[in-house]
Amino acid sequence: MRLPQDFLDVPLAHRALHDVADGRPENSRAAIRAAIAHGYGIEIDLQLSADGHAMVFHDYALDRLAEGSGAVRMCDSATLGRTVLRGSNEGIPQLAEVLEIVAGRVPLLVEFKDQDGAMGPHVGLLQDVAARSLRDYAGPLAVMSFNPHAVARLAEVLPDVPRGLTTSAYRAEDWPLSAEVCDRLREIPDYDRVGACFISHEAEDLGRARVAALKAAGAAVLCWTVCSPEAEAEARLVAQNITFEQYLAPLKG
Repeated sequence: MRLPQDFLDVPLAHRALHDVADGRPENSRAAIRAAIAHGYGIEIDLQLSADGHAMVFHDYALDRLAEGSGAVRMCDSATLGRTVLRGSNEGIPQLAEVLEIVAGRVPLLVEFKDQDGAMGPHVGLLQDVAARSLRDYAGPLAVMSFNPHAVARLAEVLPDVPRGLTTSAYRAEDWPLSAEVCDRLREIPDYDRVGACFISHEAEDLGRARVAALKAAGAAVLCWTVCSPEAEAEARLVAQNITFEQYLAPLKG
């Protein structure tokens, strides 16, 4: 399996084309529609509601992004749908609605947030729930997660959808994980085991030898998160595409 060329040709708007000052919060419908209007691909995040729905939301808690507090996973989907995203008048969307909005018009990269808490095997139902919507989606689609166990589950429930690992330098100060887990994940040991065809690697760490080795072996290399034209130029020395925010990345042609 290979990552479709669409994901290498079109810059990917991180959490969609968000700008809260313009009424477009992260992962919002407005940000998704703005990305489509500009012709960008879209990266979104998934969390699980208490009643088993895939919600398009990045954080584990509501506090930073929404007019609410507490863990997303403790709220049902109806409550989350009524919970207004800060800087907007819209609630948190479900995956099924976002798929209807995008409707195959641009590439869609879906990140499954770790549900274990320590990148372990207890990934829960998020992959299974999301697969019900994603398996019939018609359009350029790829899935990924930092947690290799989640990607392994995606291989089972979405075997025909290109999958990858979101990867990082795993600096101890940046992650609420044990040193042992950081040391292991840093070397991307699960790439072949989970049947990945790409990585999306931390932009500032693209010089890592393991990234070069994977690219040489045929892995597609995306990166996160590029925030300026200067950073984009540097990242593209290694990465075949970028996930970006805070500026408008140039489109080819």
